[in-house]
Amino acid sequence: MIHVKEAVVVEGKYDKIKLSPLIDGLIIETNGFRIFKDKKKMELLRRLAATRGLLVLTDSDSAGFLIRHYLSGSIPPEKIRHAYIPDIPGKEKRKAQPSKEGKLGVEGVPEEVLLQALRRAGACAESAPVSHGRQITKADLYSAGLSGGTGSAKKRLFLLKKLDLPEHLSANALLSLLNALMSYEEFQRIVSDLNCT
Repeated sequence: MIHVKEAVVVEGKYDKIKLSPLIDGLIIETNGFRIFKDKKKMELLRRLAATRGLLVLTDSDSAGFLIRHYLSGSIPPEKIRHAYIPDIPGKEKRKAQPSKEGKLGVEGVPEEVLLQALRRAGACAESAPVSHGRQITKADLYSAGLSGGTGSAKKRLFLLKKLDLPEHLSANALLSLLNALMSYEEFQRIVSDLNCT
């Protein structure tokens, strides 16, 4: 497993599933072409780019490059890096047929190829991240009433609106983003000021 400082941007959930055991870092999905109309997701990507940078890892087909170019035009160049997978013919195991271009996407490429692409992008290190204080945990979300309790979904929605984050984030996705965007102390201040009325 390698640590990636930047938020890694992939096209979809299967790409995220493939990368999750390989990297220690935040992975964000564009949900394919939905990124073109999802203003909240784009705002989130801009915020992440400003605080930690983005590393884009899309498929090597024309759709992947279209998404990559869109992101490149929306994020300052000094805040974005690109990792490229090679053109490998084939089809993903879960699919009945290969893609239109007959190339493997991120989800189908061997793990070592993905790790090499990340290393070539220069965005990873072979060590654990340096801790900058206490991390926000699932227990903290529960204690704050943001998960696992009566009214937690409503309270989480208020927090998402206050932080200007997409409303459909799950508690787990929220946890990753909170740790990427703020310290534990900032989280405590925001939650203590949260008014859900």
